[in-house]
Amino acid sequence: MAQDDVPQENRPQDAVPAQAPTGDELAMRRRVSDLEREGVADVLREAAGEGRLSYAELEERLETLYASKTYGELVELTADLPNGLQAPGTQPAASPQHGGALLESGPVINVFLSDTKRMGNWLVPQRQEVNAVLGDVTLDYTEAQIPYDEIQVDVKSILADVKIRVPQNAIVLLDSNPILGSVSEQEAGLKAVPDPNAQPAAPLRIHIRGTAILGEIKIKRGPRLSKRLGLT
Repeated sequence: MAQDDVPQENRPQDAVPAQAPTGDELAMRRRVSDLEREGVADVLREAAGEGRLSYAELEERLETLYASKTYGELVELTADLPNGLQAPGTQPAASPQHGGALLESGPVINVFLSDTKRMGNWLVPQRQEVNAVLGDVTLDYTEAQIPYDEIQVDVKSILADVKIRVPQNAIVLLDSNPILGSVSEQEAGLKAVPDPNAQPAAPLRIHIRGTAILGEIKIKRGPRLSKRLGLT
């Protein structure tokens, strides 16, 4: 039989080679460890504590989680949560904007039946989100590294106590929404003595959006008392 008589579908040169899986596809097929499953379990429990998942949904997802074998399955379980896992090669969701500028967000602080503190010489993100449920959070900006002229802090306090300490001369723009709770800004009792050799700088502008549901958000100015008295 002549070559031209060979049926088109049987010609070897017309065969389409199989596509090798990409790096992202291989990453989604990667087998996960017990430690990774526990990390996702923490994300799901925090989401339930924030009211993003009902406890029935939490139980269902945990059951699916512990039966999961690949990274892709973990991604699907947390795809609708703000701090969930992302598929390889995807771009992170854009952060909320203020004044038309894209804000650089730090890791979300999620507290549930526990407490956390950011104090001393820590690096401040341009936008910080805090979700506190039955816990305590302290954010102290008085000694922190702040590479921005303006920062934004979004706080949700549910039966929790959140304290935000800002520099003495900071400009605080407060948007509060207390629901059977309180959001308050207090002046420091003792003001820090200004350094005569320090170069004058524009005051930091801090945008604080606070929602307190049976909780409390306190904004204080100046270094903490022990620092002002030279005890620490």
